[in-house]
Amino acid sequence: MGYRNLRECVSDLERTGQLVRISQEIDARLEAAEIQRRVYEAGGPAICFERIKGCRFPMVSNLFGTSERTHFLFRDSLAAVRKFVELKIDPPACARQFWRYLGTPLTALHMLPRRVGSGPVLKNETTIDQLPQLVSWPRDAGGFVTLPEVYTEDVTRPGVMNSNLGMYRVQLTGNEYELNNEIGLHYQIQRSIGVHHQRAIAAGKPFRVNIFVGGSPAMILAAVMPLPEGLSELTFAGALQKRRVPMIRQSDGRPHIYAEADFCITGTVDPERLKPEGPFGDHLGYYSLAHDFPVLRVEKVHHRDGAIWPFTVVGRPPQEDTSFGEIIHEITGPVIPTVLPGVRAVYAVDEAGVHPLLLAIGSERYTPYGTEQRPQELLTEANAILGQGQLSLAKYLLIVAEHDDPGLDINDSPAFFRHLLARIDWRRDLHFQTQTTIDTLDYSGHGLNQGSKVVMAACGPTRRELTNELPSGFSLPDGFSDPRLCERGIVALNGPSFSADERGRDLACERLADHLAGQLERLSGVDSLPLIVVVDDSESAARQWKNFLWVTFTRSNPAADIYGVGAEIDQKHWGCRGPLIIDARIKPHHAPPLIEDAEVTRRVDQLAAPGGPLYRII
Repeated sequence: MGYRNLRECVSDLERTGQLVRISQEIDARLEAAEIQRRVYEAGGPAICFERIKGCRFPMVSNLFGTSERTHFLFRDSLAAVRKFVELKIDPPACARQFWRYLGTPLTALHMLPRRVGSGPVLKNETTIDQLPQLVSWPRDAGGFVTLPEVYTEDVTRPGVMNSNLGMYRVQLTGNEYELNNEIGLHYQIQRSIGVHHQRAIAAGKPFRVNIFVGGSPAMILAAVMPLPEGLSELTFAGALQKRRVPMIRQSDGRPHIYAEADFCITGTVDPERLKPEGPFGDHLGYYSLAHDFPVLRVEKVHHRDGAIWPFTVVGRPPQEDTSFGEIIHEITGPVIPTVLPGVRAVYAVDEAGVHPLLLAIGSERYTPYGTEQRPQELLTEANAILGQGQLSLAKYLLIVAEHDDPGLDINDSPAFFRHLLARIDWRRDLHFQTQTTIDTLDYSGHGLNQGSKVVMAACGPTRRELTNELPSGFSLPDGFSDPRLCERGIVALNGPSFSADERGRDLACERLADHLAGQLERLSGVDSLPLIVVVDDSESAARQWKNFLWVTFTRSNPAADIYGVGAEIDQKHWGCRGPLIIDARIKPHHAPPLIEDAEVTRRVDQLAAPGGPLYRII
């Protein structure tokens, strides 16, 4: 059977040699996070911090630190959940292969939450300042909950089956929050919790929120699952933990409380007030800065006996949340063709910060035989992808046709880029959306939550052979230097430091495009180098593929930062005859990147020295 609570999970991991305990006192400010990052990078075990400075609650991290451990946590149920998803896609399969789906009705029974009168989480009460105050990065504004399970119900249809469980950032201390009375909730109005918020306002009722921390690992994973609006995450958690989720009934219309949680913060969102939340070192590898977000008026803080505080650390990927993305893709990937007709696969590239870059494989059936193959159905599919939930946050969507290479692995991003760049026609195959919304955490746009998107669609036979070397006679204008090959057909080169004019523009990349345009006709082989990326450090960008992905797609806004050699506009469609140029230099409006505290790094180095608790772990 699946784990009932976090303590069962910790005990099981320890019994099987997948968790180590640190008895030395650890500071929740920066030190615990530094340890977590380095243990994760080393592919190490889950870590239980038994003594936290100034706090009586132990903390645990890296529960999902490897793909193998994530599968271990759900080893009893993952196959059953996959079969249940299969039946949702193809119900007649049960009749054709009934023996394969014999256990599916039991999985369905586990999905119904169980209402109870009380539970372990209500045993004790405490205050916000007594909770672990995790600070992950030096400029973080205060203590944050990094694995919260934020629970709300629809006031117009209250109850567990009309609830939402989401992982929305929670700031416990700092800024202008009244200690123990107020905490910050970071969520956007388009999220499911935002829908509940709006309905409470429209009904003139208080918007009550419960924040659970801990409990079954299935509840943590359920909180990040991209389920359709109106489908309770509690049902998914029940299937994943192979037992119904126990939810405590509340009076006066208050939302239910998860009985097996380690902690529960209850409160009401203040309808009249927003307060600054952040900065916070986020998953793109930069700080999300301070902005006004809803405030939760804290009513009570409950905790169970022997409560454990789970946490993770986000930052430049890959981090522990990479494992979330992998298992979500594993479970939901087969559903994609049923939700997005024609789309065979979608992959959010973790090394690029997840949301900035999407790869997709689709079908191309619109072009009649005997005519030039060009993206048509792919564009319909691209629009559908960009209208789907969190996929709508993408800035760059690269989509190709399955029939051009049925064996193309969407998870192999270098191969995907080679496939696309060998086929794409920059004159016609770029499609921009300008003045639109992007991820709130992405500061590459022209304002908070404001930026642009581009679809790059390619199909048909190869148009060019990609080069592994610079063309003979390739030259650069003043201010540009040190070209480095990142991958076949892709070169990174240093540009001058970004310097905006009175209109906020830097014309350096236009100079580069004009200079290279003069070489188009006489420079043999330039077409074999279709993508040029301008960066601040080309050696670093080209050193590893993950560096190229991160720098290119987190530091550029398509409409503002894409240039082309021999650029043209035809019927308001922008394209170019020569290589595409992406300006991925750091701009003045970008958020600062995440950098560790040197003194904390030295302290953690000592823990990893011979005789230290982390010796041979990091």
